[in-house]
Amino acid sequence: MADIYTRAQRSALMAKVRGRGNATTEGALAAVLRAEGWSGWRRQQSVRGRDAQGAPFRVRPDFVFRARGLVVFVDGCFWHGCPRHGTQPKGNAAFWRAKFRRNRERDRRDTRNLRRAGWQVVRLWEHELRVKARVALLAKLRRRFA
Repeated sequence: MADIYTRAQRSALMAKVRGRGNATTEGALAAVLRAEGWSGWRRQQSVRGRDAQGAPFRVRPDFVFRARGLVVFVDGCFWHGCPRHGTQPKGNAAFWRAKFRRNRERDRRDTRNLRRAGWQVVRLWEHELRVKARVALLAKLRRRFA
């Protein structure tokens, strides 16, 4: 079925939709951090720096531990193309392949820039926050907090 809006109208309409972030996954990690007594973190706080060419960059990790120089990202299995749980929509497949590729490229660029700026970067998959995976998640986090 064809869209009833032009491309520009659809774009303007979608631009008005405000996202809420990944509240469920961030909330799950916040609960783990609280349960373990790890404090000093802020959610969705911008981190600024300069890339390898000297151009300024700004990244907004899910969790920032400034005193530890640590940032944590919780990547959704769908949006970031998890090799275990990511799915590929059948409709408009070329659009989705390009979208997921751009997301992964941005993730790699942001991780590289942050590490060059002296930050420790932890990337977690959404599925790592499940209760069944809690032991492995805590081990991964403890390595950074030790």
